[in-house]
Amino acid sequence: MNVQCISELTPDERRVLFKRSGGVTDAKDTAREIIGRVREEGDVALRDYAREFDGCEVGNIDITADAARASEELDADLRAHIETAAANIRAFHEAQVPDDWRQSFGGRELGRRFRPIKRVGVYAPGGTASYPSSALMGIIPAAVAGVEHIAVATPPAETLDPVTLAAIHIAGADAVYQVGGAQAVAALAYGTETVSSVEKITGPGNRFVTAAKADVRGDVDIDFLAGPSEILVLADSTANPAFVAADVVAQAEHDPNASVVAVTDSEALAESIAESIDAQASGREREDIIRETLSSDASGVFLARSISEAVLFAEEYAPEHLSIQADDDEALLERIDSAGSVFLGPYTPVAAGDYASGTNHVLPTNGGARVTGGLSVETFLRSSTVQRLDRESLSNIRDTITALATAEGLEAHAVSVERRFSEE
Repeated sequence: MNVQCISELTPDERRVLFKRSGGVTDAKDTAREIIGRVREEGDVALRDYAREFDGCEVGNIDITADAARASEELDADLRAHIETAAANIRAFHEAQVPDDWRQSFGGRELGRRFRPIKRVGVYAPGGTASYPSSALMGIIPAAVAGVEHIAVATPPAETLDPVTLAAIHIAGADAVYQVGGAQAVAALAYGTETVSSVEKITGPGNRFVTAAKADVRGDVDIDFLAGPSEILVLADSTANPAFVAADVVAQAEHDPNASVVAVTDSEALAESIAESIDAQASGREREDIIRETLSSDASGVFLARSISEAVLFAEEYAPEHLSIQADDDEALLERIDSAGSVFLGPYTPVAAGDYASGTNHVLPTNGGARVTGGLSVETFLRSSTVQRLDRESLSNIRDTITALATAEGLEAHAVSVERRFSEE
């Protein structure tokens, strides 16, 4: 990779970096066409698309029993590791569960109560790789939240990945369907003969999955638009270039549309990072994908004139994954608000969060971290406010209510209060 100076980026180059779409815009028309056909033809469309896009014949769309069987037959050591990751993820998310509360505000008893969404759909991606970790990340928070029915869609294949199926079962899914892409989103949103519709769809996927989630939003709720993977590593001169490069290459192997960036104020480090990235990309099993990602205009190694310029760059980029490898990483973190998940220090690789530390790896991309956070227990909850007023507490705000209702021309609102004091 070549090193680029931030100060020399053209407006077009900055636009590619900070207004990235991961190819989602180009996928919208195709996704909409697929959704329309699934709504009209149901299972027939799902089987046709499996043949066209996944190169396989699908018999049973519902593979819930297959997932249970895969869990029973999985290698004991691998199962133990999946259960360890699941336990760590569950513990972190259990700490997020909010308590219902009520308290007095000048005699007015006010509060909030939290209840789970009843039916949710989780997309567990497949395609060029299998992602049992994404199954754990999507299902476990929903289970912790208390969702009654968790349905999972994962892409079909001639031989389904037993590890992903086992992870889906271990995580606690209630129904599992072999359907992928935009057609999976359509099936979960609107239902088919086999797939039951849900109230919310979550989980990451390719650009067609993301485009489909954007299209069905409104008919069904979604978490957010999570596109191809991203990382930004913010490093100072104390960083180990091999560590920085390893994190960049790791995220680059996800998808050719991924975005991988390293930024530093040290010219020597920038050159070393670029050299190490090229060296570490060589010989990887997914080297073709890595090289395509590295060559993207949305990826690169960038040199800042100061650490402050590097921080501003990181904040504007709003990455899915932010790795800070610097002497005073906590101080730098305090200056950055927009990031999906933050990894501090040289021994906190993004892969830790991807798999087993406990945090969720379903995170906002394409700058979404400016306005939202990642998947959590709260994603699967809805809240209601609760209030109780007695005569005295209502009397205390009586005049305010009636004055505002009258100002808005809503006489009946004012009367609904005054009626309670009519005996006076």
